[in-house]
Amino acid sequence: MVDVFLGTWNLKESEKFDEYMKKLGVGFATRKVGNITKPTTIISMDGDMVTVKTQSSVKNTELSFKMDEEFDENTADDRKVKSFVTIDGGKLVHTQKWDGKETSLVREVQGNNLTLTLTMDDVISIRRYVKAE
Repeated sequence: MVDVFLGTWNLKESEKFDEYMKKLGVGFATRKVGNITKPTTIISMDGDMVTVKTQSSVKNTELSFKMDEEFDENTADDRKVKSFVTIDGGKLVHTQKWDGKETSLVREVQGNNLTLTLTMDDVISIRRYVKAE
């Protein structure tokens, strides 16, 4: 089921990402950089390990995990969170919890397009990616 998400995805557009980062507690300077960066996300699988690499001109991150198992994650904005990733209704649902807070990162693929919906409390950011040729 993860297969549809595998590949290289280039960010094309983003809505309300600054508001989302602000809700997470990300500082002004980091938000400014985050808003102008157009990252590439590479999702791969080796056995039962899923790897999500995010590459940009500013920062590269790599996250490896097993589906449906909680793991420790250090986020790109330096939060230390407990994460859990599962497939729900054809969507890749990534939940992060820290300090009594929670956010979700939901990826959905339609054709060559991947939509990433970031939700924290009442703030929803949509980031749209297109699959690299």
